Amino acid sequence: MESARRRLRSRVEAEAYVASVCFKHGPPRLTGVELEWIVHHAEDPRRPIDAHRFTAALGPYAPRTLNKESPQLPLPAGSPLTLEPGGQVEISALPKPSLAELFDAVTTDLGFLSELLADAGFVLGDRATDQHRPPRRLLDTPRYAAMEQVFEPIGPHGLTMMCATAGLQVCLDVGEPATLAARWAAVSALGPVLVAAFANSPNLRGRPTGWASARMRAVLGTDPPRSAPSKIVEDPAADWARRVLDTPVLCVRGDGDRWVTPDGMSFADWLAGARAEPPTTDDLDYHLTTMFPPVRPHGYFEVRYLDAQRGDSWVTPVALLAALLSTPGTVDAVLDACLPVGDRWLPAARHGLADRALAAAAATVLDLGARALPGLGLGRDLTEAIVADLDRLPRRSTS
Repeated sequence: MESARRRLRSRVEAEAYVASVCFKHGPPRLTGVELEWIVHHAEDPRRPIDAHRFTAALGPYAPRTLNKESPQLPLPAGSPLTLEPGGQVEISALPKPSLAELFDAVTTDLGFLSELLADAGFVLGDRATDQHRPPRRLLDTPRYAAMEQVFEPIGPHGLTMMCATAGLQVCLDVGEPATLAARWAAVSALGPVLVAAFANSPNLRGRPTGWASARMRAVLGTDPPRSAPSKIVEDPAADWARRVLDTPVLCVRGDGDRWVTPDGMSFADWLAGARAEPPTTDDLDYHLTTMFPPVRPHGYFEVRYLDAQRGDSWVTPVALLAALLSTPGTVDAVLDACLPVGDRWLPAARHGLADRALAAAAATVLDLGARALPGLGLGRDLTEAIVADLDRLPRRSTS
């Protein structure tokens, strides 16, 4: 416990700590996913979610952010169930050494969760933004109150991101030191291409937004120092460590229901004496959880740029990402295709694959993925189904 709460005294020490905990080297072995869905009343999707009825629906699986007395049981295949601030449900599947095991576990837990909610009159949404209701916070926790307080003066995107969006997150191992920079560059440069290919949030509050991915538009506009894409550089660990320390501290935790939100104080400022007590490694660990870039180093690469998908079609982008990073040769081919468009985040969010440069890169990427998929051990039928889904992507409408 002492080492977990060690006082930090210098920027050099803090940067070294960030690099060590966020970029953990090792052979790529595990893949995980976190799937979010917006929840609606089946009889009226415009109706706000009532916390008491939602708590009753989730029963012993309810997170303690919703019900402090809940035993918070995992779902049958072991996935923890969590909630986002607006009441979006999230399955955080435990990482698995094979995609087949991962898909089986998530399919089991998703089926169980869907039935649990259906029995209480709720349904899972099929889009990555709330198409019917304005953003409203369901969970009243110190963390989410602080986030809303910080994001609100910046604009409307923060509350939208918190309460009216749902994402599909893929967790991939960092890899060995010799391949780290290339894997980081590939997963980052893929971002605009895959945002465009899997955009699934054209509407918000019952109206068309003019964006293929209104969710990604909200994320990028939430709080740029903490939500903008990271740079593609040769030493991503050092660059990330500098960024983390230069980002304003969202909140300083305390014992009460409302935490301090220091105005403009970066973590580096805190180290330099902006507060009476110097920060600890525990404070820095928490600060890391308040960073929301499209790819977040978290001991592994947490890919956060994908919209939630319809039904079970989440399988396709997860398998595609795993295939595209499966061999050094495929990673190199991804870089050739995607680096020229690796900064087109806003065009991807606005136009999807109607952007010609992104469409051209996507055609190459989808072909690369289709050729690499048979090596993932998913079985013939599932592999063929995913390849067929990839073939349909360029023609898929977001209307």
